[in-house]
Amino acid sequence: MSLQSDDTSPNGFAARPRGWLRAVIVAPLALAFVAAAVGFVGFLSQLRGVETDPPQNADGIVVLTGGSSRVSDAMELLAAGYGKRLLISGVHPTNDASDISRSVPDSKGLMSCCVDLDRSALNTRSNAAETRRWARERGFKSLIVVTSNYHMPRAIVELSHAMPDVTLIPFAVVGDKWRDEPWWTSGATFRLLLSEYAKYVAAEMRVRLADLGLDLTSELAEPAAAPRRPATAQAN
Repeated sequence: MSLQSDDTSPNGFAARPRGWLRAVIVAPLALAFVAAAVGFVGFLSQLRGVETDPPQNADGIVVLTGGSSRVSDAMELLAAGYGKRLLISGVHPTNDASDISRSVPDSKGLMSCCVDLDRSALNTRSNAAETRRWARERGFKSLIVVTSNYHMPRAIVELSHAMPDVTLIPFAVVGDKWRDEPWWTSGATFRLLLSEYAKYVAAEMRVRLADLGLDLTSELAEPAAAPRRPATAQAN
C-alpha cells in the first residue's frame, strides 16, 4: 500500500494556494533585500576614506554643522583662498562668532571679514534652502561643500536639487574614528551608516518625485517676502 499523498486530494489542492501565497510574499521581500544591499554597497562606494584638497577654487564655501572638525576644515579652506566667503549653516541659536573663534584657533580675523552664520537651518533640507538664499544674495555660481564623508551623498542631493545652476565641489571630512578602524568593526558606525543610507534613499526618492512634478512639500519654496539674510559675523 502506498502512503504517498495524492495531489488531487482536498489537502493537496489546499497546499497549492498556500505555496503560491508563500512565494508571492517571500519573492518580493527577497528582491527588496537584494536591492537594498546593492544600494548600500553603492552608497558606501561614494564615501571617501581620506581628505583631499578641492580640485579647484570656488566663489564660496559652505559647511554644514553637525560633525567634528567640519568647521575647522572649512576655515582652513577659506584661509587657503579656496573661496571668497564661508557660510556656516546650522549654527546653534545661542552661539555667536566669538564662540566659533574660541573653538577654531587663529580664526578671529576671518570671522570678522569673511564668514556668515546661518542659525535657521535645522536639517539638511533647510541647510540647502539657507545656502541657496546666501548664494543668490552673493551671486555665487560655485560652492565648495564641507561635511562629513557619510553625510556628503545626501547633502549633495539636497543642495543640487535646491541649486541646480550652482556648481558643487565636495570636500568630505573624514573623522579620526573612520581612519582608525574599519566601519564594519564598529556597531555604532555601522548603525550610523545604515541610518544615513535610509535618509539618503528617502532624499533621492523625494527629489526624483519632485522632478516629476510630485513635490508634496514646500520647504524649499521661496518665501513671498524678501529673503532673510543669514546672520553675519560682521555686517559688510
